[in-house]
Amino acid sequence: MDNKAKNISSIPIDGFSNLRITSIWTFIMSVQWSEPWLIGLLVFHVVCLCLTVVTCRYYRAQICHFLLMVALVYSAEYLNELAAKNWRSFSNFQYFDSNGMFISLVYSIPLLLNTVIIVVVWVYRTFSTMTELKTLQLKLKTRRDRRQKND
Repeated sequence: MDNKAKNISSIPIDGFSNLRITSIWTFIMSVQWSEPWLIGLLVFHVVCLCLTVVTCRYYRAQICHFLLMVALVYSAEYLNELAAKNWRSFSNFQYFDSNGMFISLVYSIPLLLNTVIIVVVWVYRTFSTMTELKTLQLKLKTRRDRRQKND
């Protein structure tokens, strides 16, 4: 029993909400979402999602958008280190841990979800194109067979 109490006391308590952080949900709930930089980050993710939807019709623009998001996710570790060193200049709390849990949850995962949406669109287009091609091939074969039969 004493060991269990010791483990519970080692779980961090968030300074803003006084919640004991035991899961991703309590971690997200412990973030002060009214901070201007977090609002800006949320707006950034909404803009990225809108660009993902809008660029569905423009293949080259979508490739650029995809590559940019992958590069942003790749730079997350560097951004986490930079933010951990300078958090006092833009934030009320130090969210940026050495494991990168915060930046992964609020920065990388939304960007990766956008890239997954783009990949799903690409796979769907590929299957549609392959289906159209096979249909055209079968129609062409049927026409050729009819011509040979008539001759």
